[in-house]
Amino acid sequence: MYDPVERRNFYGRVHGKTLRASQKTYLEEDLGPLSLAGVTRDDNPERKLTDLSRFGDKPIWLEVGFGGGEHLVHMAATYPDVEIIGCEPFVNGIAMLLGKIRQAEVTNLSLHPGDVRDLFDVLPDDCLSKVFLNYPDPWPKARHHRRRFVTPEYLHPLARAMQPGSELRVATDIPDYVRQTLEEVPPAGFDLVHEAGPGGAWDDWLSTRYEQKALREGRAPHYLTFRRRAG
Repeated sequence: MYDPVERRNFYGRVHGKTLRASQKTYLEEDLGPLSLAGVTRDDNPERKLTDLSRFGDKPIWLEVGFGGGEHLVHMAATYPDVEIIGCEPFVNGIAMLLGKIRQAEVTNLSLHPGDVRDLFDVLPDDCLSKVFLNYPDPWPKARHHRRRFVTPEYLHPLARAMQPGSELRVATDIPDYVRQTLEEVPPAGFDLVHEAGPGGAWDDWLSTRYEQKALREGRAPHYLTFRRRAG
């Protein structure tokens, strides 16, 4: 468990523009039933997320920071026999996702509307078979690089929760984020299995609004695939 006083956030703000009335309704009516129970920080190191039992024997995937939720909903619709957990602290993004879930009528999604480290604290070992990190906050200033997700503070708990042989996908348009990812992820227990630039996305990839913005502004996407090592 991490000391909440010393923990550094890998994300920025948690509130944005004023929510529309429909988005407030989504939060009031839909967020509770979709949220994983028991994912709050406390002082019990033995606490575990027993609520995963509702997934049965289905593979469990995780998207860290789902933004507006388009990729998360796309993957849920594409793979109905998989249960996917979306983790996002930004309230406006959560509201956007809930609207997309209603429209797509997918039923294999669960949410943690908060810090993914609280989720790592309670996930059982070796429970995740695929993880997505799409266009994470780049924290461009050098003094803030330690806030990036691709640091040991996040990667080691993530590795513990991932099954041997499971897949970690990282998409970013920031060259220095690629550099740090290639440096930090392998020592945490992963092997690089594929690296690609523009046009080399995964076959089931859905380009997000963040990627489209990057392309409009002349930044090239980069796609990295890692495999969790055994042991």
